[in-house]
Amino acid sequence: MENNAAADMVSTKPFRLVKFFSFTSLAVILVASLVLSLVISNYTKNVLLERSEAYNLVLAENVSHQIFQQFVLPLALQNRQIAVEDPRQFKQLDKIVRTATHGMNVHSVTIFSKKENQVSYSTISEIVGAKDLGKEEYERALLGENVSVLRINGSLLNLLPGREKITCQLRTFIPLRKEKPFSLTRDVMGVIEIVQDLTGDLDALIKLQSWIIFTSLVIMGGLFLALRFIVARADRIIEARTEERRKLEVKLNQSERLASLGQMVASVSHEIKNPLGIIRGTAEILGKRLSKIAPENSHLAKIIVEETTRLDGIVREFLDFARPQQPRLQPLVVNEVLTKVLDFMGPEFDKRNIAVKRNLDQALPKIQGDFDQLYQACMNILVNAMQAIEHGGSIFVTTGLAIDQKKVFLSISDTGSGMSEEMIAQIFHPFVTSKNKGTGLGLAIVKNVIDSHHGVISVASKEGEGAEFIIEFPL
Repeated sequence: MENNAAADMVSTKPFRLVKFFSFTSLAVILVASLVLSLVISNYTKNVLLERSEAYNLVLAENVSHQIFQQFVLPLALQNRQIAVEDPRQFKQLDKIVRTATHGMNVHSVTIFSKKENQVSYSTISEIVGAKDLGKEEYERALLGENVSVLRINGSLLNLLPGREKITCQLRTFIPLRKEKPFSLTRDVMGVIEIVQDLTGDLDALIKLQSWIIFTSLVIMGGLFLALRFIVARADRIIEARTEERRKLEVKLNQSERLASLGQMVASVSHEIKNPLGIIRGTAEILGKRLSKIAPENSHLAKIIVEETTRLDGIVREFLDFARPQQPRLQPLVVNEVLTKVLDFMGPEFDKRNIAVKRNLDQALPKIQGDFDQLYQACMNILVNAMQAIEHGGSIFVTTGLAIDQKKVFLSISDTGSGMSEEMIAQIFHPFVTSKNKGTGLGLAIVKNVIDSHHGVISVASKEGEGAEFIIEFPL
């Protein structure tokens, strides 16, 4: 058993290793796919945001140019001072800014003065005149640097119900300069802040990112389920083959033991058979003489003859089991075999008050079988049924075609004492019997006969509810 267990472990170990690497590689692929989808989506997001930043910078430069050309320069040519707080100048500046940014998806445009960090102009009227709204970016723009700041509020988690909405604004600060050739120097006159609303773009990017991740997970999940199904199916196949091999090994070991036992039984039975014949013949002669000399003792010789006859039957049973003969197959009808057996055993059934009920299919087709061997098998089953009933009861004998119309079945059931599940599991093993007398070879011989006819025998029984033997023969 230890060798078998070790062999099973060796045979299944490579497959377990394959399972381990399969699941490990699947986990690696899943993680790699997730990381790759994140990298691709983040790269796409960064590229789009960089392009938006460049676009916003160009837009800011254009607004700065338009303000200088259409607002600052005309006032300078008219020797007028720039006073944005003047409603007419404010209205003119507002018109220029809105024209320059029309259709550009601009959230707001704000112009900071150079000296006081004060909002001189804004498309958001509420903050006009406010001070100190420009922070570090304002200071850097005064020094001549273009500055862009991206303010994002949102991620994949914001797609969940109940979370805040995604917002994204790109704030670009550029210096408002004097332009050549209208000015010898490009002095900074103020700072322009342009805020572009990128919420829609970010929302689309995050949804794209979520779809990439979701699609990757679905694909990997599908691959995982497919691999899991394949591995599970292969696992079941290997377990079934391993179990089948174990059963074959058990059968082989049992066959080897039975073969050895059969050789021993055959040798012993052969050695016993000849002396039994001599004893019986001698007892018959002795009985004839005693009947003349001492009639009152003649029954002793009769007892010897009867017991030697019983022992001869047991020895013959041993030989039938140890040396099963190959069946001489020829076409026959199962009903004929059963009828002959039932007619032969009829007097014994009547003696034990056992009613035999026949239900034989008269249109039963012929099978290939050995009449004598099937006769012996049916008799052994009927004897067992009769012994299980003991006295008073019924035996039901039925024949017919199986459901698939490819087999002939024979059923013998009784109203006897029945058998336990443990007994059913061993009923066809040699030397297994529940009776005080008998060799326990009757059903073992039946099993050998049915197997040699390529048939199948099964039994169904419960203690106290009788038993049923069903035999199926192929057509």
